[in-house]
Formats: sequence, structure tokens, C-alpha cells
Amino acid sequence: DLPKRVVVVGGGYIAVEFAGIFEGLGAKTVQLYRGPMFLRGFDQDIRTTLAEEMRKKGIDLRFDAGIARIDKTASCLVATLKDGSKIEAHAIMYATGRAPLTADLGLEAAGVRLRKSDNAVVVDEHYKTNVDSIYAIGDCTNRMQLTPVAIAEAMAVTRTMFKGEKATLDYSNVATAVFSQPPIGTVGMTEEEARARHPAVVIYRSTFKPLKHTISGRDERTMMKLVVDRTTDRVVGCHMVGADAGEIVQGIAVALKCGATKAQFDATVGIHPTSAEEFVTMRTAVPEPEAASRAAE
Repeated sequence: DLPKRVVVVGGGYIAVEFAGIFEGLGAKTVQLYRGPMFLRGFDQDIRTTLAEEMRKKGIDLRFDAGIARIDKTASCLVATLKDGSKIEAHAIMYATGRAPLTADLGLEAAGVRLRKSDNAVVVDEHYKTNVDSIYAIGDCTNRMQLTPVAIAEAMAVTRTMFKGEKATLDYSNVATAVFSQPPIGTVGMTEEEARARHPAVVIYRSTFKPLKHTISGRDERTMMKLVVDRTTDRVVGCHMVGADAGEIVQGIAVALKCGATKAQFDATVGIHPTSAEEFVTMRTAVPEPEAASRAAE
């Protein structure tokens, strides 16, 4: 049976996605996260925009919050939070991180070295373990836990083993999506990362109501953002919250991989009417004091 009230504990993409799933199915949903804002590591504008949109949909987001204990009654579960408040729910889901499940595989017996902090398999830049005949790829190495990354690593290993190429994977500009409600697409550096790496950064950001919602009446807004290295004019980060974000950012990931500049984005003719055209029509940079202030939050 579908639970009528659900608590999701966690602040990563899995927690965010399942909170949207439960709410979309009609369950009254509370999401708890121990920190001040979920999706740690994502661009700050993505985090704040998604929080606003999720709350519009009725999801009860509670930050700096956690469960101290759970009691089971005849009709439900009662979660007592660390501040003493209580939440009644029919299901409580924990999505608070994962670690490689490498125990009981016989790796120790084979002499394969595991990282003490998380039991991940330790590999070199070509995915070889300390045992010459054993390679490891994907989540068990705990580098970047994404299916397409594991597939790319597998292709690198086959080229190393059978073509003698000593291949590896470039982990920069790997595009990712979060299938939240609305979804997220992101590639490249966050604004915070760019400011730490480049002496001068220019930010282009746009928030708007998608054209279709002028008809639907929904108060859902899309956020798009480009992070540009002022010195080279290269676009070093692209971030989006809104419908089809993953589909749109996948294409832009090719541009970033090729080293596209903001001038080249500007010279590209958009497809109208689409949300994606906003990425090639943003001309006005965010004033620097405002951008720096938001990045520091």
C-alpha cells in the first residue's frame, strides 16, 4: 500500500529524488537533512532554486534536522527529532550515503588493497590494483558513482589490456542529472569552485517561468546559469533547474568538453520557443557584488 505520510532522511540526490516521487504519488512528504542546505557539492543557485520549487509542490523540507529515535505504534511510526518535535509517518526512508560493498569477496585473500576509510578498492590511474592481474572500476573504487562513468572506465580498461594504450578517463566536465521535481542538469565547475580556481569569473543567470506554464498556470520556474572564466572567455560551468534539464545539459557538455567560449555560445542561434535557447541568449552578467555574495552563502 502507498504510505500516506513519508519521511525521507538525507540530502543527496537519491533522497531528493525519492522525496519528489513520494510527493508526486500523493504522500504527504517530509525531507530531513542534517545540514543547512541539501545537495552539498552542487552549485549554490541550484540548491536554493530546487528548495524553493520543492516547497511549492508541498514537500516539507527541514534543514539542520535529524531523527533521534523512532517508535512504532499500532497505526504508524513516530519519529522524534533532535529538537524534541515529533513526526508521524507510515514509512521512513534513509538515503544517507553509501560505501563500496567489498566485504566477503575474497579480496583480502587475493592481496588486493582496500582503502581503510571506506573499503574502496585502491587502483592506479589505469584502474589496476596492487595485484597486477586484477583491475577494478565503477562504484567499488568510490571515485565518481555514476553508471556512465563506470562504462567509460570499462572502455579504458579494455584499451589498456588489449590495445596497450595505457588509457584512463578524464573526470573533468562529467555531466550529471538529478531527477528531482523539477530536475537538475549540471556540468563543469560550480561558481564556488570556479572562484577558487580562476582569478576572475563572470556569472550569467536567468530565472523565468517556462512558456508552457503561462497556459498551465503552474508557478514553476526554471533557473539557468553559466560560469565563465573572464581571462579566457571559456564557459567552465553550466547549471540548470527545470524541465528536461538532463537532456539539455547533455548537449552543452559536449561544448564544454570542446572548450567553448561565451562568445561562441552567443554566436549560436537558439531554437524558439524552447527553454534551452536561454543558454545562447543570456547577455547580461550578474553584477559582481551580488554574484560574490551569493557564492559566499
